[in-house]
Amino acid sequence: MILAEKSIFIRNNEFLLTNQRAMFWPDKKALVFSDLHLGKTAHFRKNGIALPSSLILEDLKRLSRLILHYQAEKLMVVGDFLHAGKNSEFEIFEDWKSEFSDIEIMLIKGNHDKIPDTELLQLGISEIHSEWKESGFVFSHDFTESEHFLISGHIHPGLSLKTGTRRYLKFPCFVVCEKQLILPAFSSFTGLDTFNHPENATYYFFSEEGIYQL
Repeated sequence: MILAEKSIFIRNNEFLLTNQRAMFWPDKKALVFSDLHLGKTAHFRKNGIALPSSLILEDLKRLSRLILHYQAEKLMVVGDFLHAGKNSEFEIFEDWKSEFSDIEIMLIKGNHDKIPDTELLQLGISEIHSEWKESGFVFSHDFTESEHFLISGHIHPGLSLKTGTRRYLKFPCFVVCEKQLILPAFSSFTGLDTFNHPENATYYFFSEEGIYQL
């Protein structure tokens, strides 16, 4: 894994945006990400679409490396931790969580996080909120009006760039504007929304090799 970073400051707080679909908040020793969609590939397999279980394993391996690299003490999941109901990927996550028993996981619930909170807690989530306010920021899965700076997810933002005469490539990205930061989907198995972005935004798009500002 090649880890590339871009340091930005929002309201006197530093955030390290990475090309690994998450950002690190040094002051809080927290990894912040959204849209893991645990159970998505198993849900597709259950419905007759053959997808390898290695997809979620790779996502969790990437998360492990980020935790170890930054010595993170907390995970802030800004919604859609889950994709659907219980399935075999829950056991995969429980095995993964046993290796990081001391880490705190805060979930800000998203539209896919529909199982009872008691079951989320049993899965290893430490605390659950519909939104969370801290240090002048509000964390919410989808857009919400607030006097605070909004950190959200949900849309799986992407950027389409022309690389040849008629060829375009899509890249996942962080979208940052005056009052909002939209996180990319942490899951590598997601589509990209290249249209529904706020105006006058700065884009931090990334590949496996690096992270770039546009």
